[in-house]
Amino acid sequence: MSTPRELTPETVIDVMREERFVMLSTATPEGKIVSHPMTPQEVTDAGDVWFFIGLQGDQAAAIRANPQVNLAFAETGSWLSVSGLAEFVTDEAKARELWDGEVDAYFDGGLDDPNLGLLRVTGESAQYWGVPGGKVAAAVKIAAAKITGSEGPGRSGTTEL
Repeated sequence: MSTPRELTPETVIDVMREERFVMLSTATPEGKIVSHPMTPQEVTDAGDVWFFIGLQGDQAAAIRANPQVNLAFAETGSWLSVSGLAEFVTDEAKARELWDGEVDAYFDGGLDDPNLGLLRVTGESAQYWGVPGGKVAAAVKIAAAKITGSEGPGRSGTTEL
């Protein structure tokens, strides 16, 4: 992730597409915020993020109770936080389109696994903080700021999606 010049919905989508893993945060009925590592199967041009999810776990129960979620994308020196609305989708054609061999490790029954769910998160707003120049440059700039005691090199921005 490199810092976008201006944070727009398009730059948010670009950043989301660069990351292989994301933390999906939900709120339990007791109000605790819980995060789970997830692998986005697709980020659409509209900024929807598709996931496969186990339908019988605590994470799915939390989403059913409160569909407001947060997606956190992180790389050395850069962070993107996307607030959105999660929705379980029943669409066999979409599930087949998104299925890949890596998902087999989590769902023994493949596409017919009764625990397999399809989740779409529609982003509502995003906040970005990052250091220009990519991973290596970010690490060097952060270390230099710490050593010299100067202000950190990051920039931030927010946008509605």
